[in-house]
Amino acid sequence: MMPNFAINADIIYMMNKTLISIVGPTAIGKTALSIKLAQHFNTEILSADSRQFFKEMQIGTAAPTPEELAAAKHHFIHHKSIKDHYNVGAFEKDAINTLDTLFKTHDIVIMVGGSGLYVDAVNKGLDDFPEVASSIRERLNADLKTKGLTHLQEQLELLDTVAYSTIAIDNPHRVIRALEICIGTGKPYSSFLKKGNVKRSFKTITVGLTAERETIYNRINKRVDIMMQEGLLDEVKSLVPFKDLNALNTVGYKELFNYLNDEWSLDFAISEIKKNTRRFAKRQLTWFKKNEGTLWFDYKAPIDEVIKKLNTLY
Repeated sequence: MMPNFAINADIIYMMNKTLISIVGPTAIGKTALSIKLAQHFNTEILSADSRQFFKEMQIGTAAPTPEELAAAKHHFIHHKSIKDHYNVGAFEKDAINTLDTLFKTHDIVIMVGGSGLYVDAVNKGLDDFPEVASSIRERLNADLKTKGLTHLQEQLELLDTVAYSTIAIDNPHRVIRALEICIGTGKPYSSFLKKGNVKRSFKTITVGLTAERETIYNRINKRVDIMMQEGLLDEVKSLVPFKDLNALNTVGYKELFNYLNDEWSLDFAISEIKKNTRRFAKRQLTWFKKNEGTLWFDYKAPIDEVIKKLNTLY
C-alpha cells in the first residue's frame, strides 16, 4: 500500500506550528507580555481566562482594555453571556478549532490566561472521570445551601488534600465536582487526573511570570483599588438580578453582592476581595508549577530576554 503523503505532510506541517502559552498568578503582567509577543511574532492571542469570556464582566475580571484589544487581535474575550452555559469542554473544542484555523496563516500563536484547568485543556486535553450517581451531586448541592461552602471545603480537604490545594476552592461548582468523584468512586478526585497528555498537532512552549510573594500581593491589592476606582461597584450593581448564576460566583463579585445585601460594609467587602484574590494567586502558582517544563521569568524581565529564549526553542 502506498503511504498517504497528504496526511503525512499535514502532520509534518502542523508539528512546525507553536503555541506560546503564558501563565502565572493574577496581576503579574501576563496580558502586557502576550501583546508584546503577539506584536513581535505578528500573530494573534487566545484568552484562557474563564472569567473574561463573559461580556457583562469587564472591570472585575481585569479584561484587556479597548486599547490592548486593538494592539493585537484577541479571541475568547467577552464572546459569551453570563446567561450562556459554557464549560471547559466547550472551550477546549472551540480553542482547538480556532488554533487549527490560525495555524494556517501563522507559525506561532499566543495563549494567555490564569485559569489552570482551561490552559491544560488546550495544552494537554481533559481528564476522563467515571460516571457517578446524580443523587450524590444533589445531596452536595443541598449541603451547600444548608451548611455552606466551608463545610464542603473541609470535607474535600479530608478526602483529597491534593485537589483541595489546587482547584478553585472558592468555586462551589468545582468543589462539588471534586467531592462527587471522591464520594462516588471511593478514590481521590486527583487520582483521575491525566497521567499522560493527548498528542496535539502543534508544539507548546509555556512561559511563566512570577515575582516575590509580597510583590504579587501588593500588585493584587493595587489592582483591586483601581477596579473600584474604575466602577466595579456599579458593574456589580447592574448584575444583582443575575447574582445566582455560576459565572458570577467569583472573586470581586460575590463579595460586593454581600455588601449590596447589607451583610458587609464596603471596606470589609473590598478587603475580602483582596484576601480572596491573594488566595487565588497562591493556588494558581501551585497549579502552574506542576508543569516542570515551564520557562519562568521574573515579571520585570525585558521582553528581549524572553524573545531570545523563545527563538532558541520554536
